[in-house]
Amino acid sequence: MTTLLEATKQFEQKVILHDVSWETYERLLIEHQESNTTRFNYDRGMLEIMILSLRHEMLKQTLTTLVEILAEGLELDNTGAGSTTFRREDLARGFEPDGCFYFAQAELIRQKSKLDLTTDPPPELVIEIDITSPSLDKFPIFAALGVAEVWRCDGAQVGLFRLAAGTYKAVSASAVLPGISAALINQLLATSQTMKRNEWLRLVRESAQQVKKQ
Repeated sequence: MTTLLEATKQFEQKVILHDVSWETYERLLIEHQESNTTRFNYDRGMLEIMILSLRHEMLKQTLTTLVEILAEGLELDNTGAGSTTFRREDLARGFEPDGCFYFAQAELIRQKSKLDLTTDPPPELVIEIDITSPSLDKFPIFAALGVAEVWRCDGAQVGLFRLAAGTYKAVSASAVLPGISAALINQLLATSQTMKRNEWLRLVRESAQQVKKQ
């Protein structure tokens, strides 16, 4: 397994393995717990190993910053949990998000040093960057663990999805950030690539204030 992982680092961005035991998945998590360049996602024997690219990390940084500033402008308490590993052995599923946030449960999560999803709530918002193929479909993982909202970016556009009756439905606006539409998110994502950073941050704050006044 180590040899394959090293090969993945050199030649690929992503690989999916089949018939991987839960024990092997947990061993890999332990062996690479200090790594900030590798993601592991697991779904009932399928394991996705992803080596992060510069483009991936830039999109992640932009979208997590976007959430933080919009929440600040809307005066919404929140706690970011970054790329924390969320997993449940009883469901044989686990994932490491590109970014995630708690809103209603923000105060509770701030008091935690570690999470146990058999008793603790899952993140209310997950950011997923998926710009390479093949990819493990993570929506069933998110749904099984109870993630309410997912922002999925394919490198050009962000789609918003809400969990309803066990599956995700595309929506036009966020529920965790009331008044924030998918159109506004995509507009701000596009401008982030052409504007100077300080000017873009100011634009995001102004956009949040406009939404708040509506």
